[in-house]
Amino acid sequence: MALIIGLTGGIGCGKSSACKVFTELGVDVIDTDQIAYELTQHNGTAIPAIRNLFGNEYINSEGALDRMKMRNLVFMNSNWRIKLERLLHPLILETTTKRIQYCKSSYVIVAIPLLFETNDYNHLIHRILVVDCDEQFQITRTMMRSHLSMEEVKAIITTQVNRRQRLEKADDIIINNQDFNHLREQVVCMHRKYVNLSSQHTPDY
Repeated sequence: MALIIGLTGGIGCGKSSACKVFTELGVDVIDTDQIAYELTQHNGTAIPAIRNLFGNEYINSEGALDRMKMRNLVFMNSNWRIKLERLLHPLILETTTKRIQYCKSSYVIVAIPLLFETNDYNHLIHRILVVDCDEQFQITRTMMRSHLSMEEVKAIITTQVNRRQRLEKADDIIINNQDFNHLREQVVCMHRKYVNLSSQHTPDY
């Protein structure tokens, strides 16, 4: 197995932007959020279980997950959030593991927003890269991107591992407190580092 880098960070820290640069550099990137989206689309693997657990009212007219309704439910009630995660996370991990087998780049980035919250990927990844920024940037970026209120963004942040814990557990850190060009420079530096590390990596069998 190739060198696997688990990329994580709090909401609004710039994980997607960093992944975009890694992709442009020719690195295979697996986005677990995208996998979750695929699983909950029309005919997605998770739809029958979601319908059974939450009811038809959480499935929209197209047969996909009603994301807004589900988001409102899980952030008001942590018990429902835990039930949804227990349903989705094994399916996401299974799909991620399968996709890694088809990756061709010298190392692989696996973007896992809830890496520390789940501990599901400890056996799979070799290094942890945290994309970090100040909380004010998290709030502003998320409000602009997702059209959420400040209170909603802060509620999401409280469900995630705190910043200090993420930084303590990181092998590598990218600080995204400036513009995209500054972020890109840091990703390019990490890319060089990972290419070098991958040449020394002993594949797992």
